[in-house]
Amino acid sequence: MNKIERVDRVLNGEEVDRPPLSLWYHFGIQHAGGEQFARITLEFFKFYDFDFLKVMNDYFYQPPQGLDAVKTKEDLKRITPFDADQTDWRQQFKALEHISAELKGKAYFIDTVFDPWQSIRRNMAGENIEALMANEPEAMLEALDIVADNLIAYCKKSLAIGTAGIFMSVPAAGELMSRENFLRFVKPPAMKVFEAISGLGRMNTAHIHGEDLYFDDVLDFPVDIFNWWDRGPKGPSLQWVKERIPGCVMGGIDQKIVARTTREFLKNHVREGIELGGKTRFFLANGCSSDSWGYPPSMLAIVDAAKVAGK
Repeated sequence: MNKIERVDRVLNGEEVDRPPLSLWYHFGIQHAGGEQFARITLEFFKFYDFDFLKVMNDYFYQPPQGLDAVKTKEDLKRITPFDADQTDWRQQFKALEHISAELKGKAYFIDTVFDPWQSIRRNMAGENIEALMANEPEAMLEALDIVADNLIAYCKKSLAIGTAGIFMSVPAAGELMSRENFLRFVKPPAMKVFEAISGLGRMNTAHIHGEDLYFDDVLDFPVDIFNWWDRGPKGPSLQWVKERIPGCVMGGIDQKIVARTTREFLKNHVREGIELGGKTRFFLANGCSSDSWGYPPSMLAIVDAAKVAGK
Protein backbone atom coordinates (compact mmCIF):
# COMPACT_ATOMS: atom_id res chain seq x y z
CA MET A 1 0.00 0.00 0.00
CA ASN A 2 1.57 3.29 -1.05
CA LYS A 3 1.25 6.67 0.69
CA ILE A 4 -1.65 7.96 -1.40
CA GLU A 5 -3.59 4.69 -1.21
CA ARG A 6 -3.18 4.59 2.58
CA VAL A 7 -4.52 8.14 2.99
CA ASP A 8 -7.37 7.57 0.53
CA ARG A 9 -8.52 4.46 2.38
CA VAL A 10 -8.59 6.30 5.70
CA LEU A 11 -10.57 9.17 4.18
CA ASN A 12 -13.02 6.62 2.78
CA GLY A 13 -13.52 5.02 6.20
CA GLU A 14 -11.75 1.80 5.22
CA GLU A 15 -9.20 -0.18 7.22
CA VAL A 16 -5.50 0.16 6.42
CA ASP A 17 -2.32 -1.76 7.20
CA ARG A 18 -1.41 1.06 9.59
CA PRO A 19 -2.54 4.66 10.14
CA PRO A 20 -0.87 7.26 7.89
CA LEU A 21 1.77 9.19 9.84
CA SER A 22 3.12 12.73 9.78
CA LEU A 23 4.87 15.03 12.24
CA TRP A 24 5.67 18.71 12.03
CA TYR A 25 7.34 21.69 13.67
CA HIS A 26 8.18 25.28 12.73
CA PHE A 27 11.48 25.51 10.85
CA GLY A 28 12.08 29.16 11.71
CA ILE A 29 13.17 30.19 8.22
CA GLN A 30 10.42 32.69 7.46
CA HIS A 31 13.12 35.25 6.67
CA ALA A 32 14.02 33.16 3.61
CA GLY A 33 12.29 32.73 0.28
CA GLY A 34 9.85 30.09 -0.86
CA GLU A 35 12.40 28.04 -2.80
CA GLN A 36 14.58 27.52 0.29
CA PHE A 37 11.55 26.76 2.41
CA ALA A 38 10.37 24.15 -0.11
CA ARG A 39 13.79 22.51 -0.22
CA ILE A 40 14.00 22.15 3.57
CA THR A 41 10.38 20.98 3.80
CA LEU A 42 10.93 18.27 1.19
CA GLU A 43 14.20 17.20 2.83
CA PHE A 44 12.32 16.86 6.13
CA PHE A 45 9.55 14.82 4.52
CA LYS A 46 11.90 12.45 2.73
CA PHE A 47 14.30 11.99 5.67
CA TYR A 48 11.51 10.79 7.96
CA ASP A 49 9.55 9.04 5.20
CA PHE A 50 6.16 10.32 6.35
CA ASP A 51 2.94 9.26 4.67
CA PHE A 52 1.70 12.80 4.08
CA LEU A 53 3.22 16.24 4.48
CA LYS A 54 1.89 19.12 6.51
CA VAL A 55 3.46 22.24 5.01
CA MET A 56 4.04 24.87 7.66
CA ASN A 57 3.25 28.51 6.90
CA ASP A 58 5.25 31.08 8.82
CA TYR A 59 4.73 33.92 6.36
CA PHE A 60 2.44 36.05 8.51
CA TYR A 61 -0.69 37.85 7.38
CA GLN A 62 0.65 41.11 6.00
CA PRO A 63 -0.52 44.27 7.84
CA PRO A 64 -1.45 47.53 6.13
CA GLN A 65 1.63 49.43 5.02
CA GLY A 66 2.99 51.77 7.67
CA LEU A 67 0.78 50.40 10.46
CA ASP A 68 2.90 49.08 13.32
CA ALA A 69 0.03 48.25 15.66
CA VAL A 70 -3.74 47.88 15.41
CA LYS A 71 -5.08 49.69 18.47
CA THR A 72 -8.15 51.66 17.41
CA LYS A 73 -11.31 51.52 15.33
CA GLU A 74 -9.53 53.56 12.67
CA ASP A 75 -6.68 51.05 12.61
CA LEU A 76 -9.12 48.19 12.11
CA LYS A 77 -10.66 50.02 9.16
CA ARG A 78 -7.26 50.02 7.45
CA ILE A 79 -7.50 46.24 7.10
CA THR A 80 -8.80 45.89 3.55
CA PRO A 81 -8.99 43.30 0.77
CA PHE A 82 -5.67 42.56 -0.91
CA ASP A 83 -4.08 40.44 -3.60
CA ALA A 84 -2.32 37.56 -1.84
CA ASP A 85 0.29 37.50 -4.61
CA GLN A 86 1.38 40.98 -3.55
CA THR A 87 2.00 39.92 0.07
CA ASP A 88 4.56 37.71 1.80
CA TRP A 89 2.27 34.80 0.98
CA ARG A 90 3.70 34.78 -2.55
CA GLN A 91 6.70 33.00 -0.98
CA GLN A 92 4.38 30.29 0.33
CA PHE A 93 2.88 29.92 -3.14
CA LYS A 94 6.39 29.47 -4.57
CA ALA A 95 7.08 26.78 -1.99
CA LEU A 96 3.79 25.01 -2.70
CA GLU A 97 4.51 24.98 -6.44
CA HIS A 98 7.88 23.28 -5.84
CA ILE A 99 6.38 20.82 -3.38
CA SER A 100 3.48 20.01 -5.68
CA ALA A 101 5.82 19.28 -8.59
CA GLU A 102 7.97 17.01 -6.43
CA LEU A 103 5.20 15.07 -4.67
CA LYS A 104 2.65 14.76 -7.50
CA GLY A 105 1.50 11.17 -7.68
CA LYS A 106 3.67 10.24 -4.69
CA ALA A 107 2.10 11.77 -1.59
CA TYR A 108 -0.50 14.27 -0.42
CA PHE A 109 0.44 17.55 1.24
CA ILE A 110 -1.72 19.97 3.22
CA ASP A 111 -1.12 23.67 3.70
CA THR A 112 -1.33 25.60 6.97
CA VAL A 113 -3.22 28.81 7.68
CA PHE A 114 -4.26 30.61 10.85
CA ASP A 115 -7.89 31.60 11.30
CA PRO A 116 -8.97 35.26 10.87
CA TRP A 117 -8.83 36.05 14.60
CA GLN A 118 -5.28 34.73 14.96
CA SER A 119 -4.30 36.48 11.73
CA ILE A 120 -5.25 39.81 13.28
CA ARG A 121 -3.86 39.03 16.69
CA ARG A 122 -0.46 37.57 15.83
CA ASN A 123 1.41 40.55 14.41
CA MET A 124 -1.18 43.30 14.02
CA ALA A 125 -3.29 43.67 17.19
CA GLY A 126 -1.17 41.58 19.54
CA GLU A 127 -1.48 42.87 23.08
CA ASN A 128 -4.42 45.07 22.02
CA ILE A 129 -6.75 42.26 20.96
CA GLU A 130 -8.76 42.04 24.20
CA ALA A 131 -9.36 45.79 24.32
CA LEU A 132 -10.45 45.83 20.68
CA MET A 133 -12.99 43.06 21.23
CA ALA A 134 -14.35 44.85 24.29
CA ASN A 135 -14.34 48.43 23.01
CA GLU A 136 -14.71 48.14 19.23
CA PRO A 137 -16.64 44.92 18.62
CA GLU A 138 -18.37 45.98 15.40
CA ALA A 139 -15.18 47.28 13.81
CA MET A 140 -13.44 44.10 14.90
CA LEU A 141 -16.12 41.94 13.30
CA GLU A 142 -15.90 43.91 10.06
CA ALA A 143 -12.12 43.49 9.99
CA LEU A 144 -12.42 39.76 10.69
CA ASP A 145 -14.81 39.38 7.78
CA ILE A 146 -12.34 41.06 5.43
CA VAL A 147 -9.49 38.88 6.70
CA ALA A 148 -11.69 35.82 6.14
CA ASP A 149 -12.22 36.85 2.51
CA ASN A 150 -8.47 37.30 2.03
CA LEU A 151 -7.84 33.89 3.60
CA ILE A 152 -10.44 32.28 1.35
CA ALA A 153 -8.70 33.69 -1.72
CA TYR A 154 -5.38 32.40 -0.39
CA CYS A 155 -6.79 28.93 0.34
CA LYS A 156 -8.39 28.60 -3.09
CA LYS A 157 -5.09 29.42 -4.80
CA SER A 158 -3.24 26.97 -2.55
CA LEU A 159 -5.71 24.23 -3.42
CA ALA A 160 -5.45 25.07 -7.12
CA ILE A 161 -1.67 24.64 -6.92
CA GLY A 162 -2.13 21.07 -5.72
CA THR A 163 -2.63 21.17 -1.98
CA ALA A 164 -4.78 18.24 -0.81
CA GLY A 165 -6.38 20.30 1.93
CA ILE A 166 -6.14 23.35 4.17
CA PHE A 167 -5.08 22.84 7.77
CA MET A 168 -6.50 25.84 9.64
CA SER A 169 -5.57 26.53 13.25
CA VAL A 170 -8.53 27.82 15.29
CA PRO A 171 -8.07 28.89 18.95
CA ALA A 172 -10.96 27.49 20.96
CA ALA A 173 -9.98 27.16 24.59
CA GLY A 174 -10.85 28.65 27.96
CA GLU A 175 -7.26 29.62 28.75
CA LEU A 176 -7.15 31.66 25.53
CA MET A 177 -10.50 33.48 25.63
CA SER A 178 -14.00 33.35 27.02
CA ARG A 179 -16.55 31.13 25.31
CA GLU A 180 -18.59 34.25 24.54
CA ASN A 181 -15.67 35.80 22.68
CA PHE A 182 -14.97 32.53 20.88
CA LEU A 183 -18.56 32.28 19.66
CA ARG A 184 -18.68 35.92 18.62
CA PHE A 185 -15.24 36.70 17.21
CA VAL A 186 -13.55 33.40 16.33
CA LYS A 187 -16.07 30.82 15.19
CA PRO A 188 -18.10 32.81 12.60
CA PRO A 189 -15.16 33.98 10.45
CA ALA A 190 -13.48 30.57 10.79
CA MET A 191 -16.70 28.90 9.71
CA LYS A 192 -16.88 31.26 6.72
CA VAL A 193 -13.45 30.07 5.55
CA PHE A 194 -14.22 26.39 6.08
CA GLU A 195 -17.54 26.66 4.25
CA ALA A 196 -15.93 28.44 1.30
CA ILE A 197 -13.35 25.69 0.77
CA SER A 198 -15.51 22.70 1.74
CA GLY A 199 -15.25 20.06 -0.96
CA LEU A 200 -12.31 21.75 -2.67
CA GLY A 201 -9.76 19.53 -0.92
CA ARG A 202 -9.77 15.94 0.33
CA MET A 203 -7.98 16.72 3.58
CA ASN A 204 -9.37 20.00 4.89
CA THR A 205 -8.46 19.96 8.57
CA ALA A 206 -9.57 21.94 11.61
CA HIS A 207 -6.79 22.19 14.17
CA ILE A 208 -8.58 23.03 17.43
CA HIS A 209 -5.92 24.87 19.36
CA GLY A 210 -5.58 25.03 23.10
CA GLU A 211 -6.00 22.88 26.19
CA ASP A 212 -9.39 23.50 27.83
CA LEU A 213 -11.28 23.19 24.55
CA TYR A 214 -14.78 24.28 23.58
CA PHE A 215 -15.05 21.12 21.49
CA ASP A 216 -18.84 20.89 21.44
CA ASP A 217 -18.83 24.28 19.70
CA VAL A 218 -16.60 23.21 16.80
CA LEU A 219 -18.07 19.84 15.86
CA ASP A 220 -20.10 21.47 13.07
CA PHE A 221 -17.04 22.73 11.18
CA PRO A 222 -17.44 21.31 7.63
CA VAL A 223 -14.03 19.64 7.43
CA ASP A 224 -12.68 16.20 6.61
CA ILE A 225 -10.36 15.90 9.62
CA PHE A 226 -10.11 17.23 13.18
CA ASN A 227 -6.73 17.63 14.90
CA TRP A 228 -6.13 18.70 18.52
CA TRP A 229 -4.05 17.88 21.60
CA ASP A 230 -5.95 14.68 22.28
CA ARG A 231 -3.31 13.33 24.66
CA GLY A 232 -3.20 16.49 26.72
CA PRO A 233 -4.56 16.58 30.28
CA LYS A 234 -8.05 17.63 29.17
CA GLY A 235 -8.53 15.80 25.86
CA PRO A 236 -11.09 15.02 24.52
CA SER A 237 -10.19 11.53 23.36
CA LEU A 238 -9.93 10.48 19.74
CA GLN A 239 -12.82 8.06 20.20
CA TRP A 240 -15.08 10.73 21.75
CA VAL A 241 -14.67 12.93 18.69
CA LYS A 242 -14.99 10.05 16.20
CA GLU A 243 -18.36 9.23 17.71
CA ARG A 244 -19.57 12.77 17.00
CA ILE A 245 -18.32 13.48 13.48
CA PRO A 246 -18.62 11.73 10.09
CA GLY A 247 -15.00 12.41 9.17
CA CYS A 248 -11.55 11.54 10.45
CA VAL A 249 -9.41 12.39 13.46
CA MET A 250 -5.70 13.19 13.52
CA GLY A 251 -3.56 12.80 16.64
CA GLY A 252 -2.35 10.12 19.01
CA ILE A 253 1.08 11.63 19.65
CA ASP A 254 1.71 14.11 22.46
CA GLN A 255 3.87 16.83 20.92
CA LYS A 256 5.04 17.90 24.38
CA ILE A 257 7.10 14.74 24.87
CA VAL A 258 8.70 14.16 21.47
CA ALA A 259 11.89 16.02 22.39
CA ARG A 260 11.87 15.03 26.07
CA THR A 261 11.58 11.26 26.30
CA THR A 262 13.55 8.16 25.34
CA ARG A 263 13.09 6.25 22.14
CA GLU A 264 11.77 3.30 24.12
CA PHE A 265 9.09 5.50 25.67
CA LEU A 266 8.16 7.00 22.31
CA LYS A 267 7.73 3.59 20.68
CA ASN A 268 5.33 2.57 23.44
CA HIS A 269 3.59 5.93 23.13
CA VAL A 270 3.02 5.34 19.42
CA ARG A 271 1.58 1.87 20.02
CA GLU A 272 -0.80 3.37 22.60
CA GLY A 273 -1.75 6.17 20.21
CA ILE A 274 -2.61 3.70 17.46
CA GLU A 275 -4.83 1.75 19.85
CA LEU A 276 -6.57 4.97 20.90
CA GLY A 277 -7.15 6.01 17.29
CA GLY A 278 -8.77 2.76 16.23
CA LYS A 279 -8.69 0.89 12.94
CA THR A 280 -10.51 3.41 10.77
CA ARG A 281 -10.78 7.19 10.16
CA PHE A 282 -7.52 7.87 11.99
CA PHE A 283 -4.31 9.69 11.06
CA LEU A 284 -1.34 9.34 13.43
CA ALA A 285 0.26 12.72 14.12
CA ASN A 286 1.16 15.21 16.82
CA GLY A 287 -1.62 17.19 18.47
CA CYS A 288 0.18 20.46 17.74
CA SER A 289 3.65 21.57 16.63
CA SER A 290 6.54 19.74 18.27
CA ASP A 291 9.79 21.37 19.39
CA SER A 292 12.09 22.12 16.47
CA TRP A 293 15.17 21.11 18.46
CA GLY A 294 14.09 17.48 18.80
CA TYR A 295 16.50 14.57 18.41
CA PRO A 296 16.20 13.03 14.90
CA PRO A 297 16.63 9.43 16.14
CA SER A 298 13.69 10.02 18.48
CA MET A 299 11.47 11.07 15.60
CA LEU A 300 12.73 8.13 13.56
CA ALA A 301 11.74 5.89 16.47
CA ILE A 302 8.18 7.19 16.11
CA VAL A 303 8.24 6.43 12.39
CA ASP A 304 9.69 2.95 12.96
CA ALA A 305 7.09 2.12 15.60
CA ALA A 306 4.29 3.22 13.28
CA LYS A 307 5.61 1.10 10.42
CA VAL A 308 6.01 -1.95 12.64
CA ALA A 309 2.33 -1.63 13.49
CA GLY A 310 1.53 -2.46 9.88
CA LYS A 311 3.53 -5.69 9.74
